[in-house]
Amino acid sequence: MNKRIRRTKIVATLGPASESPEILDKLIAAGVNVVRLNFSHGTPGDHRMRAENVRAAAKKNGVIVGILADMQGPKIRIGKFKTGKTMLTPGQKFIIDGALGLDDGDDERVGLTYKELIGDVEPGARLLLNDGLIVMDVDAVKGKEIQCTVVIGGTLSNNKGINRAGGGLSAAALTEKDKEDIKTACAIGVDYIAISFPRNGADMDYARSLVEAEGSRAGLVAKVERAEAVQDDNLISIMEASDVVMVARGDLGVEIGDAAVPPVQKKMLRMAPKYNCPVIVATQMMESMCDNPIPTRAEVNDVANAVLDGADAVMLSGESAAGKYPIEAVLAMHRTCLETEKQNVLPSSQTRDPRFPPNSIDECIARQAMETARMMDIRAIMAFTDSGNTTLFMSRHLGSVPIYALTPHERTLGRVTMFRNVIPLIMPINYGPQDAPQATLDVKKMLLDNDLADEDDLIIMTFGTPMGESGGTNALKIIKVGDDR
Repeated sequence: MNKRIRRTKIVATLGPASESPEILDKLIAAGVNVVRLNFSHGTPGDHRMRAENVRAAAKKNGVIVGILADMQGPKIRIGKFKTGKTMLTPGQKFIIDGALGLDDGDDERVGLTYKELIGDVEPGARLLLNDGLIVMDVDAVKGKEIQCTVVIGGTLSNNKGINRAGGGLSAAALTEKDKEDIKTACAIGVDYIAISFPRNGADMDYARSLVEAEGSRAGLVAKVERAEAVQDDNLISIMEASDVVMVARGDLGVEIGDAAVPPVQKKMLRMAPKYNCPVIVATQMMESMCDNPIPTRAEVNDVANAVLDGADAVMLSGESAAGKYPIEAVLAMHRTCLETEKQNVLPSSQTRDPRFPPNSIDECIARQAMETARMMDIRAIMAFTDSGNTTLFMSRHLGSVPIYALTPHERTLGRVTMFRNVIPLIMPINYGPQDAPQATLDVKKMLLDNDLADEDDLIIMTFGTPMGESGGTNALKIIKVGDDR
């Protein structure tokens, strides 16, 4: 048997191009593992409907698909122009005016949604508008006016975002809108909630307190997109406080400069396994497929390099939300991941540098399972898990043997959709202390019935003993699928 399973997960954003049940069904059939709901757009009712459609499409396809709710965060924007836009030229003077009405912009000045920006900048600061396409230097701050000189001009239209080069903006990671959206996401029952623009672990701790207050166990994704967040101390605290981190390359590139993003991405991918923190690489991975049915060679290389560096997931944003070819984009990402993974040039577990020594018994069992799978011809690792932690620990060690998370808990099934090389499988039975032999027989039957192994194959089974009692994984068993015991 040589049944290839893609190890790197695909996250796809829903939007006008992909939210219909028909397209959503095809996206999931094409290989989407996690669907991202962008809370920057839409009403609570819209998000609930999309989540229901995702679950229906996943059930139709016989797979488990995670749901990620992405909070908007403190988007700092200019107001609107009376004519809808203005043309700026290098050397031109222009004012960002905190006292101006949000609809009253003209060729000389424009309003501002985030009034605190006035206190966050000083002469010499550089402002980047519209994702860095427009650049201005601050000459002076007088009253409510930020007086600037245009460095790089172009067309500036309504409601474009503002970043400060090098970071330093005081905006909190969670706005009042985000706090209400967290309540909505928890009520919908999403698996993950992404927090935009966290500065450090304290921002993520605060977000978790809001999630827990809603009675939710949703995992938290830290979108690393501020210059402050990539400083070592802050990045470590974010990884310690988060369940997943995202290399959010759009705003991050604006703040730290585009040339600095690749080394930061690689740094994050090297660091994260120490903290058992999966990594999503995001933004413009297949951007040209918004308009074209095939990706550029550079985009294929971008995805492949993320896979080679050990990313748990790669993400589509506008490509699947608003592009002309959402299904083709998923398929292109799928085949790129598969082709890259089969080259057997992935970094070893030593290169990926998981924590050593293990911090718990279940971490030790997870490591031994992966080492055993490398030393022997193991077809699959079947991991009984209540929380998903054991499979998380296993996924920190890069390997080619598929890891199946066996659990009756919906929350755990959704959680593991983000873990590299982990496949969620529903095991509806809660076994008791004397049920280990029956569990072994059920696992063998599941493998054979689903054509996941042959009778001559060896598998590893991990579980907690006694079965049915709370506690971590503490047992590992090597089994021949065809044996009657």
